[in-house]
Amino acid sequence: MADVWIWVAIGGLTVITLVSRSFFMLSRDPWPMPGWLREALKVAPLAALVAVIAPEVFMTQGQLITTLKDPRWPAVLAATACYFWKRDILGTIAVGMAVLLTLRLGLGW
Repeated sequence: MADVWIWVAIGGLTVITLVSRSFFMLSRDPWPMPGWLREALKVAPLAALVAVIAPEVFMTQGQLITTLKDPRWPAVLAATACYFWKRDILGTIAVGMAVLLTLRLGLGW
């Protein structure tokens, strides 16, 4: 009987996900949207990315990083410089990880 409830829960979550994700596509007419909301939605992905990455860069175990001998700082600076120089996301990730791994594994930071 427990297996049945697991499948009911999976089916219910699937329906809820499909309805919530397709809710805006149900109407054939475009939804009216104020200009300020349209402008805010342009920067929403960047804001979400910063909200996820910033705590990883500036904090460790819930505390602000107090030392400069942390490999994340140079890795972020190198990755940022690479992005502004090349405008390449894959290169940015590769440079940041290369600096991070070199400092962490090579120099033992």
